Amino acid sequence: MESRELASGKVVNDIFLGLELGMTQKSFYETCWDLNKEGILTNGPTELSVEYKADMPSGNKASMRFFPKFNEKKIYLMPVEFTYEAYAPWNEEMNSDRLLDDVKVLFEEWYGEGFIEVTDEDETKRVWVKVDGNRRIRIFKKHISVVRAEIVDLPLYKNIQSEKPS
Repeated sequence: MESRELASGKVVNDIFLGLELGMTQKSFYETCWDLNKEGILTNGPTELSVEYKADMPSGNKASMRFFPKFNEKKIYLMPVEFTYEAYAPWNEEMNSDRLLDDVKVLFEEWYGEGFIEVTDEDETKRVWVKVDGNRRIRIFKKHISVVRAEIVDLPLYKNIQSEKPS
């Protein structure tokens, strides 16, 4: 799927909320500041996080926290973490299995259908993946209460990974 999409030459840079792969660091901060003034985004609980209150397809409220990774002051990777606001270990309706399915449906609304499920050999790890041209989106459980998504400019990401020392 990656090879086919990369060979297509198609470039898709949309992330969400007006943010894009390739956006400069300065534009990222300006866009977030504007969305903050509108009450759409807030500062997240950690030093480098932005928070968005997402209305999930299930009707559950979730916190969506994100902060991009930059290469040469341009976004190439957007890690995003989701948690249900009403999560508790004893509440089965709010566990990460349910959240994973909810995030997948949300992302299908945002990015269109076409996510495929990939599992490891013993089927203990599930990842939903979609590739549109240069943009790859992966969604997976991080731990019991958190689902992580990663939206990446695939050619740039692969180039950066190949340059890292082993």
